[in-house]
Amino acid sequence: MRPYRVLLFLPLALLVSCVSSSDMDSVKSQVTDLQDQIAELKRQVSSKEEVQQLNSRIVQQTESLLKSNAEVTTKVGQIDDKLQNVQGSIEQTTYRVDKLSQQVTQAQRDIADLKMGRAASPAGAPSGESIQDEVNVESSSSSDPLELYQSAYRDYQRGSFDLALDGFREFLKENASSELADNAAYWIGESLYSQKKYREAIQQFDSVINSYPKSDKVPASLLKKGYAFVELGQRAQGVVQLQYVVHEHPRSQEAPLAQQKLKALGIETN
Repeated sequence: MRPYRVLLFLPLALLVSCVSSSDMDSVKSQVTDLQDQIAELKRQVSSKEEVQQLNSRIVQQTESLLKSNAEVTTKVGQIDDKLQNVQGSIEQTTYRVDKLSQQVTQAQRDIADLKMGRAASPAGAPSGESIQDEVNVESSSSSDPLELYQSAYRDYQRGSFDLALDGFREFLKENASSELADNAAYWIGESLYSQKKYREAIQQFDSVINSYPKSDKVPASLLKKGYAFVELGQRAQGVVQLQYVVHEHPRSQEAPLAQQKLKALGIETN
């Protein structure tokens, strides 16, 4: 090779060597950046999948909780219906026993009076028959309030709530001092509640609580007040009533029902 050609190729070779080294560094840098970006994308994809899985689990748990709450609410309603039927039967039985006891006591007094009358006068038989007639009349008339009450309660059980309201109101009007007055007042509230007249029902349950503060219907009235407030969308007021049942009447039959309703509403009780 001629010397001048060698001189020409030397700068060119040096230039090619320099350019190739710079390009390689740039390519390496770009490859590193791409690798970093790919790694970041992988992390993001992984995070998104985890978030999707978490959301899926949350949705499943929420559906499970809603289903459980619905089942609890249904069971509470069924228990409440059974409790009402039992209460109605107990009320009527208690009333009959009390009336029979009163009639037996009165009959014993009448017999004693009759014996005394016969001892005083052999001709006292007519007056004895008169006394017995009065006993029969009193017994007959005393059964009328119970028949009216039973008729109203049967209407309630059949779902004839308007007839039940009329019957219980008539009973209260004619027997305001009866031992069943507080019960009749309570069943008026229950009839209104069954008709979804929740505000009127709340007022009636308040009447039971205020008019008969020592009645065994007070816990039941508080319980149904709580139910009615919840139905009206006034959740806070409903919770207060239910908690009052639990804390102030812990041994009542209504306390477990109040606890179950609170649990269904997401409120834990101690």
